[in-house]
Amino acid sequence: MKLPLIILGLAALTDTSSQSGCYGDINRVDTTGASSQTARPEGLNYIGVRASETIAAKDLPRMNNYKGIIHSAGRKLCVDPAVIAGIISRESHAGAALTRDGWGDGGNAYGLMQVDKRYHNIVKPWNSEAHLIQGTQILVGMIKAIQRKFPSWTKEQQLKGGISAYNAGPGNVRTYERMDIGTTHHDYSNDAVARAKYYKKHGSAERRTTLERPTGST
Repeated sequence: MKLPLIILGLAALTDTSSQSGCYGDINRVDTTGASSQTARPEGLNYIGVRASETIAAKDLPRMNNYKGIIHSAGRKLCVDPAVIAGIISRESHAGAALTRDGWGDGGNAYGLMQVDKRYHNIVKPWNSEAHLIQGTQILVGMIKAIQRKFPSWTKEQQLKGGISAYNAGPGNVRTYERMDIGTTHHDYSNDAVARAKYYKKHGSAERRTTLERPTGST
């Protein structure tokens, strides 16, 4: 295992240690990581945060191809790029799970962030910044829906709820502890958060990027 190269690659990808965005600090979000339903198809005989981290590391070489547009989308929408990367890893394995023209989920979802054509007008190409902007805007909309639904939750709880809602909608989020029941493999936010925290953990603090606060953000 070429660990030094992996660490360098993670730093190049995430570079997000100073970028929390407008919606909470991903490092402060609790997570139980991947379920057996997520880990087993990856050939893993263990679950939890360790499994999520292993999957995130495996996706790293492909993810590095998109680091520029991930950072750009995060900066423009005031979302931590590590969160975007965590969702990309969960949704499409940084493109590895998609057809050559960018489709997944039996032809229903498109692109790195797997935007569902049944609910959204698809923005192309599948591996473009425009696509990531659309996916991240959907995520922000879900976070804001959770903020309205659960105003007493902390920002980090609302962030996790928004990540869960990205998969199954805000209506599926009924309690904090059971927000993933009804999501794919019943672990969506816990797994995506663990992957995002892994990318965040191995980021570099050397570069400082100012995230723009979008109009109307909270």
